[in-house]
Amino acid sequence: MEKGDAGPILQYFQHMHEDDSSYFCSMQLDEDDMITHIFWADARSVRDYDVFGDVICFDTTYQINEYGRPFAQFVGVNHHIQIIVFAAALPYDDTIDSFKWLFETFLAVMSMKQPKTILTDQSAAMAEAILEVFPEAHHRLCAWHIYQIAAKNLSHVFHGSKQFACDLSKCVYEYEECVYEYEDEDDWLFAWNDMLEKYDLKENKWLKELFEVRDKWALVYKRHTFTADLISTQHNECMTTVLRRYLMPSHNLLSFFEHYEKVMADRRYKELQADFKMMQTIALLSTNVEMLRHAGEVYTPEVFRLFEKIYMGILDCSVYKVGKSGMTCEYRVSYSGKSQVCLVKYDGSTQAVTCSCMKFTFVGILCSHALKVLDKKNVKRIPPVYILQRWARDAKARSITNYEGLETNNNAKDSIGKRYSHLYCNFREIASFAAEDEKLTACAHVPVTKK
Repeated sequence: MEKGDAGPILQYFQHMHEDDSSYFCSMQLDEDDMITHIFWADARSVRDYDVFGDVICFDTTYQINEYGRPFAQFVGVNHHIQIIVFAAALPYDDTIDSFKWLFETFLAVMSMKQPKTILTDQSAAMAEAILEVFPEAHHRLCAWHIYQIAAKNLSHVFHGSKQFACDLSKCVYEYEECVYEYEDEDDWLFAWNDMLEKYDLKENKWLKELFEVRDKWALVYKRHTFTADLISTQHNECMTTVLRRYLMPSHNLLSFFEHYEKVMADRRYKELQADFKMMQTIALLSTNVEMLRHAGEVYTPEVFRLFEKIYMGILDCSVYKVGKSGMTCEYRVSYSGKSQVCLVKYDGSTQAVTCSCMKFTFVGILCSHALKVLDKKNVKRIPPVYILQRWARDAKARSITNYEGLETNNNAKDSIGKRYSHLYCNFREIASFAAEDEKLTACAHVPVTKK
């Protein structure tokens, strides 16, 4: 921080808090009372995390100035598969203590709600801090970051062979459409070792270190981990591209914050546009079948298009019954032109369907294999248990808990405290939601007369 920065920054955050009483900012000072870490999040970000905070990406790779000071973001995706930002920070360095402070502050702001999965770049300090602060979360390494670092560390191999990029991608991403490149760990290990042998990389230090933590990034080891499909996407890169349109290395910190607000406004306007378009349009079906009509009713347009593409894959699937036990039938489903065969189990009493590819587990949308079996069993609508609320059209709809259902006890003061806390949380949600639109604000602004 340059001399004279602290005063304007404090004034900036004070102004933001006056406009939004729920705006949160925290700063950590060193022994000389100099600002080291800065963390901030507004009410909209906190509310978004409540709905979409099951998977977060924590990224410090974007540098805001020529001195290489890290800029960190807690990023996720909404029901339109768009980038959303839960919080941001300017950490002084990338030590374990710094990451612990950031993560603990983040959790405190987010009512101690732990994510299911947190994706990061490769950092030993970050990994240790996550283990301490997010014990309930699965820590995964972002596949896109791995590929980008590989492009730098192995540039000579990329330039020496056009095929190398394809071979590396298969090991890192592993998954395309509804088909795995490698069905089990042995297949993946064979492909990895074959790549090392083929390109004379057995002694490459970076690849050795990457292999040691393969359980954090290779999909074959963590198919049971929900990632909202962020492992194989480039969401963080997209956010970096957006930032570059607004942020320049020459900006001082105050200019940085002002420009960053423009970034947030831009992202939120895109979500507003997607919401409006969703309410004004009806899904166009590639084929008029009940399953797709149902998907169009419950999913946002972006998620519906993804589901529709997967559903159409059943046309290329072959299914064979291999067993039955009571109401549960087992099928082998294969994809045309692929050697992979998936085992699908279907319970006729509950319409429960599970596939060995586990796409629903890590993406939250049924795979072609499972949909093929549902189609064979004449199931015309998506079973409710397989419609994740985070992908639904009404994902952000707010419901107020019935006051009569609020538990209290005979302690009058304790009951008052619980009722106050209950009402405060609901009113804060209403205010935060209504503030996004002038008409909603007018509706919510009702004078209260105390009797």
